[in-house]
Amino acid sequence: MRTNSLISFLLSFVLTGFLASCGGKKVAPVSERIAKVWTAQRAEENSTTVYTRGGTSNAKPGYSAFKLDLSNPPVARYNAFDGNLFVGQYSLTSDTRLVLTNLNPAPSESGGTLEFDISDLTDNSVVLTRISGDRKTGGTINKYTLSNP
Repeated sequence: MRTNSLISFLLSFVLTGFLASCGGKKVAPVSERIAKVWTAQRAEENSTTVYTRGGTSNAKPGYSAFKLDLSNPPVARYNAFDGNLFVGQYSLTSDTRLVLTNLNPAPSESGGTLEFDISDLTDNSVVLTRISGDRKTGGTINKYTLSNP
């Protein structure tokens, strides 16, 4: 009787472990999921939507050129809405903070560094919110909903 109980226990343990391992799809780390070329789907300045991809009455249609290329870590290529290209490096200081450094040329009053909060990251989209105001947009805090492709 004791042998049957031990075998039953072991089978239950093995079966539980097997079912637990099959249950979920593993999610790649943020560092892998963020390493793509991102383009603007929507841009908000101080919570006011100024650009929506495909929109016909965008207040700032220049965001159609906005691109953030993080596909070749740690190199960052940042095409701003005004057509300027900045090249530098990027890093993640946490799973929720993206930092662009050594940007050349240095964006106005940035010291060559831009920081963004990361939210809603999926395989095909991410929301980035700039930590400090953007001088080119009148000091607004900008939120970008980006997509890939």
